Amino acid sequence: QVRLVESGGGLVQPGGSLRLSCSASGSIFSIDAMGWYRQAPGKERELVATISSGGSIVYADSVKGRFTIARDSAKNTVYLHLNSLKPEETAVYYCNIRARRSPIGTSYDYWGQGTQVTVSS
Repeated sequence: QVRLVESGGGLVQPGGSLRLSCSASGSIFSIDAMGWYRQAPGKERELVATISSGGSIVYADSVKGRFTIARDSAKNTVYLHLNSLKPEETAVYYCNIRARRSPIGTSYDYWGQGTQVTVSS
């Protein structure tokens, strides 16, 4: 079993900041990548940021310069710092990992349950 637990969401004012955390546990052999996605009401889920096992980072254009992704490999934990938040970024933010459960296994995507981020005055 692989389990992801997110935390850190909440209500912030426009221009405010949050830090999201996601910890993975269970029968994980290795993690290929970790990242964050978000889904606003009535919209499709979209990529926010990812970081690969080699440290390669990808950000959505809309968050570049404002959000920062980081990881603690020893703890199988990924963080997302959300700065200068905008109301349109209100969404459920989901943690994602691509992981292998054994050295001969293939990679699969695993998802957390999501944490709500609400940006409103």
